[in-house]
Amino acid sequence: MIPSPRRHRLAAAASLVLLACAVHAQTSDPAAPNSPAPIIERNAPPRPAVRPRVTAAKPASEPAAQPSALTADLFYEILMGEMTARSGDPGSGYALVLDAARRLRDGKLFQRAVEIALQSRSGDAALAAARAWQEALPTSRDARRIELQILIALNRIGETVEPLRAEVAATSQIERPLLMAVIARNYSRASDKKLAASVVERALVDELKSPTTGGLAWATVGRLRLNAGDNSGALEAARKGQEVDPASDAPPALALELIDPSQPLAEPIVTRYLASNTKATPDLRIAYARVLVENRRYNDAQTQLQALTTARPELAEPWLLLGSLQMQAKQDSAAETSLKRYIDLSSSQSNRDTDAADRKRGVTQAYLALSQLAERRKDLTGAERWLSRIDSTEDLTIAQTRRAGLLARQGKLPQAREIIRALPERTADDKKQKFLAEVQLLRDAKQYQAAYDMLAQASAAAPDDGDLVYDQAMVAEKLNRLDDMERLLRRLIQLKPESQNAYNALGYSFADRKIRLDEARTLIQKAVQLAPEDPFIADSLGWVEFRLGNTAEAIRILEAAYKTRPDPEIGAHFGEVLWSIGQKDRAVTIWKEALLSDAENETLQETLKRLRVKP
Repeated sequence: MIPSPRRHRLAAAASLVLLACAVHAQTSDPAAPNSPAPIIERNAPPRPAVRPRVTAAKPASEPAAQPSALTADLFYEILMGEMTARSGDPGSGYALVLDAARRLRDGKLFQRAVEIALQSRSGDAALAAARAWQEALPTSRDARRIELQILIALNRIGETVEPLRAEVAATSQIERPLLMAVIARNYSRASDKKLAASVVERALVDELKSPTTGGLAWATVGRLRLNAGDNSGALEAARKGQEVDPASDAPPALALELIDPSQPLAEPIVTRYLASNTKATPDLRIAYARVLVENRRYNDAQTQLQALTTARPELAEPWLLLGSLQMQAKQDSAAETSLKRYIDLSSSQSNRDTDAADRKRGVTQAYLALSQLAERRKDLTGAERWLSRIDSTEDLTIAQTRRAGLLARQGKLPQAREIIRALPERTADDKKQKFLAEVQLLRDAKQYQAAYDMLAQASAAAPDDGDLVYDQAMVAEKLNRLDDMERLLRRLIQLKPESQNAYNALGYSFADRKIRLDEARTLIQKAVQLAPEDPFIADSLGWVEFRLGNTAEAIRILEAAYKTRPDPEIGAHFGEVLWSIGQKDRAVTIWKEALLSDAENETLQETLKRLRVKP
């Protein structure tokens, strides 16, 4: 016979009740602090009867079995509560289960009452059950945690001070870092974020003063202040945390997120920690180096990575980052050594690497960089050999684009274009990247008219695509179609008023031709406002100041730009300004450095030819 759905519900409810009864029967002291959760086992099959025998007396320390407080009435009440809740009347079911929980003082039943209330979307009822649980079992951490979660969900943040303080006090020192992370995550969801930060600060008042927990506690408060948009308050929290506990990495980790020209006091918190802690976590130094790169402070980032690779040469990731920076700085020999070191370490660590996907991406990046280094020294065979080691389908487009570039450099432009055209087009972005890669092949081969025609056709089909407009303007400049270039760049400024490249390119073109210099400076100054740390835009500003006759200011700007990024084009301009005031030896030294970086740079070669200099 097929049982009715009602009997199914009855059986399920009875099972839940029996489970609760088993828990209650096995828990001799449900309110005992730090006791492990009761283990519920299946009933063992009945054993065959045996004759009674005399047994030794139990040790005095073994607790006597406690009789269950579950009566027939309570059993029935729990059963009816479950049935009522499941049959569409959760309010009545909640009341019955909660009453049974109070009478039995059973944590599992209190938790079930909370669950019923939450399922019926009654936050107030869930909170009442959690607080009744707290009242019946004052030492229950589960009851306190659930009360905290419900209060935060109900946005009753002000009521969480005392339960949060009690929870922190009950947490062991070894578990505090995890607890602080949970606090920051949970309170960040509050709608009144400033109140959340204030409440957590009040709850952690004792931890904020402690030399062992102060750094972590202040960092937690700081993160909530940061979440509330109070950057200066977050910085103050990081500073106080470091004062209380200089060895904690939590305040400098917070300060890393605050490093910005508008917050000059954030970075010293990081540097003090790194300088005074010989056992500083490598992850923090790597993160600091990444922040420096994001702020275009490449030399400072390289210094940090060199310190880390010296102290911890067995770590793989710093070698990849260092090699990338060395390559960017045209320190090719050092870059090759660093990148090969990264590959060797990655191979030896692959079997115990917890993130093989990240490691594989890093190795692919190293292969691409080594290929580019080989290409720089005109070892095209070596460049192809490094590319052939890439087996990642995700990086197929990059590898094939590089192969096409190698073919183009050998005069095989048609074959190079075929490689690009054969690449898959899974998305619209894939199609665009293929198109731009083919245009770049034409530009590198100095086939400017063909590149211009391709861009003009694509731009006509997508007139609001700023990338196409900018690339077409740059090719127009190569064709000496300067009116077209100006028209296109002004259109780009209309399309993207925050495009620093458009302002910079237009201003530099005027400065380089010695026309409309005041307008050129205004355009470039706008680009500087949009990207104040960009050394190439600084180069343009220095160049226009030189054209305007402000030589001292030009030297100041160009020297800083060249120090930040020793690029051959910046070196060409810096050297020419020095040459113009008679500092010819220094100018020649800079030009020699630039030639070592890129002897084929067009601006550098044009400068040396015009000034009739052979460094």
